[in-house]
Amino acid sequence: MKAFFIGVLYFFLISPVSTYGQDRLKENSPSIGFQVNQFQRDFGIGIQVTSRYATGRFAVRVKASMVFNEHLQNGAVTWTPYSNVSLGLVGVSGYVGDYIRLYGEGGVIGLFPAKVFSSETFRAGGYGLFGFEFFLTKSNSYFLEIGGVGTGAKADAIATQPIYSNGLLLSVGFRMNLKGH
Repeated sequence: MKAFFIGVLYFFLISPVSTYGQDRLKENSPSIGFQVNQFQRDFGIGIQVTSRYATGRFAVRVKASMVFNEHLQNGAVTWTPYSNVSLGLVGVSGYVGDYIRLYGEGGVIGLFPAKVFSSETFRAGGYGLFGFEFFLTKSNSYFLEIGGVGTGAKADAIATQPIYSNGLLLSVGFRMNLKGH
């Protein structure tokens, strides 16, 4: 019985992952996109640019986001904007059929906090994630990413000095693959 469950697990989870969909995905094209993300408890929106994929497996991605830190100010809850930029390396781990690309990404992130909640003007850290990219056509895709970010940033201008941009990283968005010639 145990072998049966292992066989079923292999059939549904591992066997569909292949390079079968590479032609459909145009994985060598650069892309531009936008995302909605969450860095720990901070909501953000942003843009991104991805380079061509070297050997169909590796690319460089640059992202910039406007993020909102929720905190108390003068007895009321407020959202204070700040920004971050990241530079990462993307590695394709495989494909599921013709329409889904699986990848991992990791790199450095820089925060530009607001003076309202932090005495720092810049804070650097790192991030890592894994993602799923769902292709609607050869040129358009939606993506879902989950991972972690670590910066050690503290909102030291707030009485409780909570951490921010540390912990869980979630991101969803849309990419347009540019046709490479």
